[in-house]
Amino acid sequence: MSQYRTFTAADAVEYARQFGGVDDPASLVEAEEIGDGNLNLVFKIFDRQGNSRVIVKQALPYVRCVGESWPLTLDRARLEAQTLIEHYKYCPQHTVRVTHYDESLAVMVMEDLSSHRIWRGELVKGAFYPQAAAQLGEYLAQTLFHTSDFVLHPHQKKAQVARFINPEMCEITEDLFFNDPYIDHERNSYPQALEPLVASLRGDETLRIAVAGLKHRFFAHAEALLHGDIHSGSIFVADNSLKAIDAEFGYFGPMGFDVGTALGNLLINYCGLPGLLAPREAAEGRELRLNDVREVWNTFSARFLALAQAKTSDVALASPGYAQAFLRKVWADTIGYCGTELIRRTVGMSHVADMKLIKDEAMRTECIRSCITLGRTLILAADHIEDAEALIARIRQAG
Repeated sequence: MSQYRTFTAADAVEYARQFGGVDDPASLVEAEEIGDGNLNLVFKIFDRQGNSRVIVKQALPYVRCVGESWPLTLDRARLEAQTLIEHYKYCPQHTVRVTHYDESLAVMVMEDLSSHRIWRGELVKGAFYPQAAAQLGEYLAQTLFHTSDFVLHPHQKKAQVARFINPEMCEITEDLFFNDPYIDHERNSYPQALEPLVASLRGDETLRIAVAGLKHRFFAHAEALLHGDIHSGSIFVADNSLKAIDAEFGYFGPMGFDVGTALGNLLINYCGLPGLLAPREAAEGRELRLNDVREVWNTFSARFLALAQAKTSDVALASPGYAQAFLRKVWADTIGYCGTELIRRTVGMSHVADMKLIKDEAMRTECIRSCITLGRTLILAADHIEDAEALIARIRQAG
């Protein structure tokens, strides 16, 4: 990485002129840095008419929200680019298109999605995209099925697992999802009024054993090439369109992790809406979120089964009934990982707008409380919730 340098806006413009793939490179004249995440620089590149034409993204060698005291591998840029390229092969309609990648600079060039909006921001405002949940389910089915043992020859699958090994980014997940919220850690942050509830997580042996099992499966079950961080902040939406972005956590892991992370962020919004919207709009929005949860899983499972019936290449895995049995295990994982997402976003350091933008402090505390309580419920009940309808019933019961 000796050629690495941190891009300025001028650097990003020049790079886009060389590798942006626009018909008139000289028309690109200005860049705006829009990165609001924890890890990267993201530049929008504009033409003379002020139109955003292309995106240039560069990985920083540290965690941006912390600084150089938390160094981070630049190889994550390769993993992100290659994960998105691989997912684009199987689901181009719902994956951002990467047009160029430079390993030495940890830079990639991507299609501009200015016609879209970040889904989390839209959910926080109460905007509804009726097609988004089904499209997310389709994305998950296509990418997870086609990168799994159902399709790949064992030799090819093992080579892919090695290619997408991602130890440093996985370690972040392992700490933030499965360790920090269940111990007294300096990265944790939550309202002081919730200390008794959070302390009860640390003292709940049954819960911690269940979380240990989820962590162990995250370590050991290389089922498919995951996005690794598929939350509502890494999804762009527009009318009848959805695109996944930001896959630097990509690696081969348990399918339920991706599906559960996606459902977890919908349920974080469900828990936060009473503090974000007026009572009637909040109630309507919560019903929409429950329907989104149902739609994501039902679309994912139906499409996965259809793909398994049509495309499974392994003789044993093609046995009638095996794909259904496999999905039952994915479903249990999904519920458990969904629960860990709810807890890590409220107890741990990775807070999100669904809670942070609640202005009333007392209401925000209660919304966070309900999120933590629901997360715990789902982790403990994961093996006993049979289907999406049973999940929704359990969520309603939890309040």
